[in-house]
Amino acid sequence: MASQPAVTLQDALEVVEALPETLQEDLIRILQHRHEERCRDVLAEHIQTARAEYNRGEVRRGTVDDLMKEISE
Repeated sequence: MASQPAVTLQDALEVVEALPETLQEDLIRILQHRHEERCRDVLAEHIQTARAEYNRGEVRRGTVDDLMKEISE
């Protein structure tokens, strides 16, 4: 894989600020949408891991007091 030249955040901001306002708004919406998708993907991975742990019997139940007692031991 060929390495790409590094772009600083400042460089990116300057490029974005040079765009017309409507394109800046489109870019904001696109970035927000992609960020939300990544968050959903991470959440789905966590849920899948939690379900697998539950199915293997690696999950314990208890109250907050039980947890605090276990942590302090």
